[in-house]
Amino acid sequence: MRTITPGLRRRLLVAAAAVSLAASVASCGIGARPESSSSGSPAAAGATAGPAATGPAATQAPESTTASPSVTPTPTPTPTPGKGPDCAAVRCASVLVTGDMLVHAQLWEQARADALATGAKGLDFGPLLEGQRKYIEKSDLAVCHLETPVAGPTGPFSAYPSFNVPPQILPAVQQVGYQACTTASNHTVDRGTAGLVRTLDALDAAGLQHTGSYRTEADSQGILILQTAAAKIAVISATYGLNGQLAEAAWQVDMLDPDVMIAKAKKARDLGADIVLGAMHAGDEYSSVPNAEHTTVAHALADSGQFTMIYSHHSHSVLPIEQYKGTWIAYGLGNGITELSPNYRVNNEGLLVRAQFSEDASGKWTASDLAWAPSVMVRGPYRWCSVAADAPQGPCAGAAADAATRQRTKTVVESRGAAAAGAHELLIAKEP
Repeated sequence: MRTITPGLRRRLLVAAAAVSLAASVASCGIGARPESSSSGSPAAAGATAGPAATGPAATQAPESTTASPSVTPTPTPTPTPGKGPDCAAVRCASVLVTGDMLVHAQLWEQARADALATGAKGLDFGPLLEGQRKYIEKSDLAVCHLETPVAGPTGPFSAYPSFNVPPQILPAVQQVGYQACTTASNHTVDRGTAGLVRTLDALDAAGLQHTGSYRTEADSQGILILQTAAAKIAVISATYGLNGQLAEAAWQVDMLDPDVMIAKAKKARDLGADIVLGAMHAGDEYSSVPNAEHTTVAHALADSGQFTMIYSHHSHSVLPIEQYKGTWIAYGLGNGITELSPNYRVNNEGLLVRAQFSEDASGKWTASDLAWAPSVMVRGPYRWCSVAADAPQGPCAGAAADAATRQRTKTVVESRGAAAAGAHELLIAKEP
């Protein structure tokens, strides 16, 4: 008898899906409908924002039966193992999230140099982000956090304390594989309503879904629901504050209110979301522990039973991961990209988290695998660089420095029992 390994199981499931789909199409006497995507990525096909349309449900293959016409056959889920690790369940979906996309002047000057290196004009952020691609390709959905407003294509650009960054970052984000970004942060209204709307327009132009800030009050009532092959995934985003600034209208930016976030999560469930992610912009900058507000709100979201996973950005440093009453909470993902701070070493570090969600026999989705990969920004040229044990691009700041960053990240990430609960380092070289 041949042993059914996880890899073999994956191939059998995929084969079964293909046979089931072919039979379904043949029985209907129609051709296959072409897949469409607003972001240009097959993984984001059917992605929609708001309650008006939340994408089609995952394909259901009818169970073969010889029962009388009065008996309704029980539907059998189409096997969808997803792009993540081997899937023990019939249906799985993996989601990758990263920290703040924080564009400083050093980064847009690097983008200018990278464009010139190819004989092009303008700004090319692609090389800076390229290292993330191998991780994004191992997930069904990737969500970034755009912390700042964007300017027009030719500027004027500005960095801290009032950001107005090049919009060219957004096509690069989409091209490396992200399908959506959250936008609620302490910098969302740095450039007022005009900057907020300009940023949403630029996200739309780049083919990126978004939530957290809004053009209209009606838009603010919608829910971002993204469709993967297996599941509908909702994202609820909110920020602790706006750096003392006031939005022109309260509905323009989602604020960190657990009751409001829970109400949105319930609405997402009513709209058919299988998985609900809570994205918090919260915490103390450069800290290695969550503050009281951070913990209280995260636990309240988990206690509601409406959220499948909760994660945070804003601190510009890596914070712990914990499993609280069965719900994963990643308290701080550090930076997705940033400049190298001369004052805060941890500011240069980040945490990429990939969660795989599985559907059980009752139809409930839970996180069946939680993996993380440490990263660092390097200079000369500026690049995002993985310092995971099997980092695909090789050394970043040097073997010794990379090992120190990895160990520091591991110590912080596991300080609230994450390893004992099953969280582990993401080693993509071991995945098919």
